[in-house]
Amino acid sequence: MGSKIVMPKFTETMGEGTIAKWYKREGDRVEEGESIVQVIGEKLTYDVEAPTSGRLLKIYRDENSNVPVGEVIAYIGGEGEEPPRIGVEGEAEPLKPAIVERAPKARTGERKVAASPLAKRLAQIHGIDLETVKGTGPGGRIVKEDVLRLVEGRGATEAPERRVKEVIPLVGIRKTVAERMTLSSEIPRITLMVEVDVSGLYKLQRYYESLEGAKISITHVVVKAVAKALKEHPIMNSTLKGDRIEVFEDVNVGVAVATEQGLVVPVVKDAYNKSLAEIAEEVTVLADKARRNILSKEDVTGGTFTVTNLGMFGVDAFTPLINPPECAILGVGRVAERPIVDEGRVVVKPTMQLCLSFDHRIVDGAPAARFLQRVKEILEGEASLKGEAGDGG
Repeated sequence: MGSKIVMPKFTETMGEGTIAKWYKREGDRVEEGESIVQVIGEKLTYDVEAPTSGRLLKIYRDENSNVPVGEVIAYIGGEGEEPPRIGVEGEAEPLKPAIVERAPKARTGERKVAASPLAKRLAQIHGIDLETVKGTGPGGRIVKEDVLRLVEGRGATEAPERRVKEVIPLVGIRKTVAERMTLSSEIPRITLMVEVDVSGLYKLQRYYESLEGAKISITHVVVKAVAKALKEHPIMNSTLKGDRIEVFEDVNVGVAVATEQGLVVPVVKDAYNKSLAEIAEEVTVLADKARRNILSKEDVTGGTFTVTNLGMFGVDAFTPLINPPECAILGVGRVAERPIVDEGRVVVKPTMQLCLSFDHRIVDGAPAARFLQRVKEILEGEASLKGEAGDGG
């Protein structure tokens, strides 16, 4: 009996993936454990391996196809075996596992419109009646591309014609970012900002360089400070699931990294129990893997809070978007010499802006402000971080 190859699910929030490259063609011999297809999903490129040996009898989805999680994309079987059919007359219908989700019955006189959750959200955002949309998905189901096509058509009739220089397909990491940001835009978000005196952080960097030769950046120090503050303010280390708030035990801090493929967020696991030097080394390794596009599933999953730094691009302050399903994200601005009042005197010191965006459904302004104030206190009191050079507490 043959084996079905399905679109894998890398993370809890992943709904679909993109087939980047087939390593094998129909009819090729494959061995168990051999990579047969490259898939992009949730900011991660991943090789799917053959679960068994045999012939790749059928490839159901082409390269650059966006495929829902769990849908069959290929079939491996024995010589002479007939692969299962998907759909009729060339129309692909997903071959799914036996579990079927049943939608609630429509009320009498109400027409039931079959549409994906993302298509429904996009239709609501753009004020589109789903009954006016022609579905191109399996069984006439409306998918997000159908809604977007209507939105683009509406824009074309309302705006003057513009010459297009280049068309960039919204696939892979860029597509994942777009979908995640659509989800993030639905979160009732508030952003608080505070200025931090980073004079002591320069001393801290010199201290580590002289002690261990370690290169400590502002981002590394912020990750450590955030981890400490999260332990003291655990509500910021949480998520909203249905009608309940779940507070995480682990403190796993994601660090946003810009790559040629798009923005990825590798995660420093158990950051609270790691020293500043350990965090610096791990962030450096993860950032390098991100830029080389070799992050593993474990590298990008399990985050409970995110830090994003745009200071190196000359940005003073910004309003970062929350990385679902997390509760909050901390944006870091550039370090610059600025005048501040110190003990009644105006002096010039290096400062930076911290920008905390948080989910107001989970956290009110006061507890979020106390958390941000605590991060500021930790960063300005560099001795508390210096004393942890040899331990992770």
